[in-house]
Amino acid sequence: MSTSPKKHDVFQAIADPTRREILKLLAGRELAVTELAERFPISRTAVSKHLLILDEAGLVQSRKTGREKRYTLQAEPLSELEQWLSYFEQFWQNKMLRLKHLAEKKEN
Repeated sequence: MSTSPKKHDVFQAIADPTRREILKLLAGRELAVTELAERFPISRTAVSKHLLILDEAGLVQSRKTGREKRYTLQAEPLSELEQWLSYFEQFWQNKMLRLKHLAEKKEN
């Protein structure tokens, strides 16, 4: 289990597209650094750096198995992101209602 201090928050951690893809890959399964690195056009060291940031934000958990480190998704911190986005949902809903109204108006 990781005991890294929180040096990065969830928003910083998911700001990078590679880290977002890593989180998707870890959803529902455990993968080693080497397995993750095979899926990206970057070095294993670069993938490890991304995993460190995700770990520091509490989004992944690692465990050592022999000589390799294996990672799993820890989705709980994403609730902070969900709460933040839910505030803006009101604006999306308003736009969808306006679009629906315009589409219905054009049909008539």
